[in-house]
Amino acid sequence: MNELPIELLQSSQTPVYYYDVELLQVTLERLVKAASIDHRFKVHYAVKANARPEILRIIQSAGLGADCVSGGEIKAAVAAGFPADKIVFAGVGKTDKEIKLGLSYEIECFNVESIPELKVINELAIKAGTTATVALRVNPEIDAHTHKYITTGLSENKFGIDMCQLDAAVKLAQELPGIKLKGLHFHIGSQLTCLDSYKLLCDRINELTSKYSQMGIEFPIINVGGGLGVDYDNPDENPVPDFTSYFKVFKDNLKLSGNREVHFELGRAVVAQCGSLITRVLYIKESTTRSFAIVDAGMTDLIRPALYQAHHAIQLVAHDSNKRETGVYDVVGPICESSDVFAVDEKLPVLHRGDILAIRTAGAYGEIMASQYNLRKLPGAIFNK
Repeated sequence: MNELPIELLQSSQTPVYYYDVELLQVTLERLVKAASIDHRFKVHYAVKANARPEILRIIQSAGLGADCVSGGEIKAAVAAGFPADKIVFAGVGKTDKEIKLGLSYEIECFNVESIPELKVINELAIKAGTTATVALRVNPEIDAHTHKYITTGLSENKFGIDMCQLDAAVKLAQELPGIKLKGLHFHIGSQLTCLDSYKLLCDRINELTSKYSQMGIEFPIINVGGGLGVDYDNPDENPVPDFTSYFKVFKDNLKLSGNREVHFELGRAVVAQCGSLITRVLYIKESTTRSFAIVDAGMTDLIRPALYQAHHAIQLVAHDSNKRETGVYDVVGPICESSDVFAVDEKLPVLHRGDILAIRTAGAYGEIMASQYNLRKLPGAIFNK
């Protein structure tokens, strides 16, 4: 588990994504075991993290549901075997076509992000002769202290219904004939490595559920989102996130009544560590101040470093990697953009043309975000099983 197969990767066409199926299965086993701390905890996999069919089928076989943010993801989840009644549909800009698709599949729940959306879902459900089960996504005004591009729980973000509008949204949802209001939905951000933000979220949820309970309104489902982070710098030391501590936060801090379910939407934490982007060194270019390792993968294949200024550990895939002296490189790609940089001042064994590098922890938001900018071919995938 987590050891890169040198011969397989050296003989592969690059750039290519490599997936460690064994690590994914171990991750899922530990996730399911940790979530079993409470029978009311239900985990949905966030399909946006990685929608490769082979990956989806493995996750589905572990018993997880699917969290989707587009009609395409709903279709992919269904094709991979996820039961429709374990599929939830989120997203701030659902189209009429996508809503109709969700209604036709009779999915578990629509996570509604605005009052206008609620009204549209109601209209479409009535026309379809059905009722849409919904949860209202609440903007809880909690700062998750993560990158501004992946913060989602503040009023300045486009997601969710502001706290001051929630009463009106709840009242409307109860009145609309095509709507069945079953829950509240929250998501405060991604790549969270400190669990304190989740404790604050539990406090906010407890305040809201207590308030509405006093009004005679109960929510059978509380969706707390996902966002649990992974260790990008030390993937071999921490190949599986601390799911036990994560679920314990909600077990200890959420006040649950009766059989109220708690839904989780984990994506990155499930698949990030099982994937690596494999790339080949094209040239070693020496300037007056820098040493560049120019590789055949680029921001088209893994955009996180360019988009989020994210750092991924980079590893030389070679039998003699421990015997080489150390060099310092800017690892860059071939794209005609100055932001096409994977790492600056990266310490690596001395590199040569033809060497294979693995850019680690790329199983989430890697292949799924790839583009064909510069008319480049999309990367393929290989597996260790």
